[in-house]
Amino acid sequence: VDVPQMATAMPAEATANSELLPTSFTLHTGKTFIGFKEALAYRESRGSYTVVNRFGYMGKYQFGKRILRFFGVNDMDEFLNSPEQQERVFTLSLQRSKWFLRKEIEKYVGKKINGIEITESGILAAAHLAGATSVRKYFKCQGNYDFADGNGITLQHYLKLFAGYDTSHIVPEEKPKI
Repeated sequence: VDVPQMATAMPAEATANSELLPTSFTLHTGKTFIGFKEALAYRESRGSYTVVNRFGYMGKYQFGKRILRFFGVNDMDEFLNSPEQQERVFTLSLQRSKWFLRKEIEKYVGKKINGIEITESGILAAAHLAGATSVRKYFKCQGNYDFADGNGITLQHYLKLFAGYDTSHIVPEEKPKI
């Protein structure tokens, strides 16, 4: 029996040294899609819909203005004040990443790179952190690509931290919009 544990991850701004961050955690929702969303949200913003970080990324999932505009969001204040819109954009982002990285998902899921078992949810989380193009480059370079965000969190850290969640219901879509 899998006994759920409380989350122990720290938000991105808590430390610039990714080596000090926990390598895994499970919310009460386990490895379900809701568990994936809530674990990622906790990691990004401690789950706050209204937070804006020092780099200008905003909301529960810490989206930048450029990606928000890509998905059809033009009013940033409305976005910050709309949990529904933030949840929708998060799903759209996963759909886009899953479409963009469909070949990498097919080729690498179940394999190990740098000692990390590659999973679809890990790939999608890494794309959320680093962008899908960086994830593609990581695989093209067989893991010899060091990406870290402004807080020092690496793409590999997200591949590992968010491995094994159920994201199977996310339908890949090339150009999802609000």
